[in-house]
Amino acid sequence: MSFDLKNIVVQPLNSLSSKSVQLSTLRTDLIHPVVSGNKWFKLRFYLEEAKRLKCNTIASFGGAYSNHIVALAAVCQMEGLHSVGFIRGESGDSPTLADAKAFGMTLQFIDRENYKYKEVVIAENSHLDWFWIPEGGFGLLGANGAATILEQPQIATYTHILCACGTGTMMAGLVKASLPHQSVVGISVLKNNSGLNHAVQSLLPPDTNKKINTIHDYHFGGYAKHPPALIDFMNDFYLREKVPTDLVYTAKLFYAAEQLLQSRYFPDGSNVLIIHSGGLQGNRSLTNEALMY
Repeated sequence: MSFDLKNIVVQPLNSLSSKSVQLSTLRTDLIHPVVSGNKWFKLRFYLEEAKRLKCNTIASFGGAYSNHIVALAAVCQMEGLHSVGFIRGESGDSPTLADAKAFGMTLQFIDRENYKYKEVVIAENSHLDWFWIPEGGFGLLGANGAATILEQPQIATYTHILCACGTGTMMAGLVKASLPHQSVVGISVLKNNSGLNHAVQSLLPPDTNKKINTIHDYHFGGYAKHPPALIDFMNDFYLREKVPTDLVYTAKLFYAAEQLLQSRYFPDGSNVLIIHSGGLQGNRSLTNEALMY
């Protein structure tokens, strides 16, 4: 499977820029309406490996509003593969899971306590010829896929690359693919995500000497937390730039970028690229009136 990467564009963000610092966003969210943004990049090499091993069923883990789960279901349907999703929680009727099921994914629900022990789930199904992808695509293949996000024209002109971080998979790929003069900065969307730097480092070659820059001040209370101030920012940012964001990852990323600009985090002359990693599934947990897009 391949997606037309020509759909990805760099969009200048005039309202987030200053006279001395330019901010733009790489719109990977435009790659596909379901397999959106970094989801395709993180999945691509896992799928290649599954095909090489002649595995016809792909299994993975995720929550009720997981972009990873619905993207995997869609890709597998396109590829003629079966998919199985192990979902955190006793049951679920979210629109995300309804879509995943419509794409042919078999859903199995795990209570939150047992969900912590994914290795047990894998062991219990080891008799089946399934190819397992870690939650969120975490792993070397996911990071290597994420590295290809930077295979875009004019990448060398940027001094800073900003991304949202959950597992750290995408950030590891961006660090791996970045040029020596570029600083990759990860904005953690999880509270108390103290293991993030180690997770990123674990996906990089042992001889990598690039600095891991992560910022933990913009999680808004934790994963998927969305106080009114964040929703207000999402609507205001859309009015200004016509860029839709999600409450889990990208809204916090663009909010952080604006705050960092205002606090002069970026030296004069900086050219900053913000990776819009797509995935608006989380917004479907909101009421229809919450967002203007």
